[in-house]
Amino acid sequence: MIGYGPQGFDTTHLIIIGATFVVSLLISGMLKRRFNQYSQIPIRLTGAQVAEMMLRQNGINDVKVISVPGHLTDHYDPTSRTVNLSEPVYHMNSVAAAAVAAHECGHALQHQQAYVWLGFRSAMVPAVQFSSKALNFVMFAGLLGIGLMHNATLLWVWVALFAVTTLFTIITLPVEFDASRRALVWMESSGIAASMEHEKAKNALFWAAMTYVAAAVGSVAQLLYFVMMALGRRD
Repeated sequence: MIGYGPQGFDTTHLIIIGATFVVSLLISGMLKRRFNQYSQIPIRLTGAQVAEMMLRQNGINDVKVISVPGHLTDHYDPTSRTVNLSEPVYHMNSVAAAAVAAHECGHALQHQQAYVWLGFRSAMVPAVQFSSKALNFVMFAGLLGIGLMHNATLLWVWVALFAVTTLFTIITLPVEFDASRRALVWMESSGIAASMEHEKAKNALFWAAMTYVAAAVGSVAQLLYFVMMALGRRD
């Protein structure tokens, strides 16, 4: 029988959250250090120019490359068909900027070629948005002392909602790793970076991918905890 706290959580859950937070913090710190380090290694093209070149050489002419505010806010938007590069990546001509820009274009290639895992992830977005909002509501209610986590039925509802968000983090992994693979293959074939710079770009993308791995592992660990909690719940 699992011992429950005031809102249905015990020290095990706090340990899982704490460990996940620490690992994520360490990986995020390493990613920022690598990005800053490789930002000092110049190449002949800016991130924006790298993105434009990669798209055009792959026959993608309906995707725009635009600059967005923030640091490491880079992403591909399949709805607006835009590769959104953070201001440093957009304007810098460095190994780090090229790697990030090429990675986001990797997602555009996935979209163009109907990459199955990207399709799964896109299809899950509405369910994930609903589940995230519902989880916040249940958590807030628990903090108010309503005790939803003490009810077996509602606890299984929590598990089901959390399973949706966990599945999303897992499906994200092949999407991100494949985008990095596409980026590295193109960077090597196009001659954008020499062999030494190619290895640095590969290392930068590896640490970026590790942030998704940490999120997925942490989410799976919490899901297993909630399943055990639900199985041990006795009304």
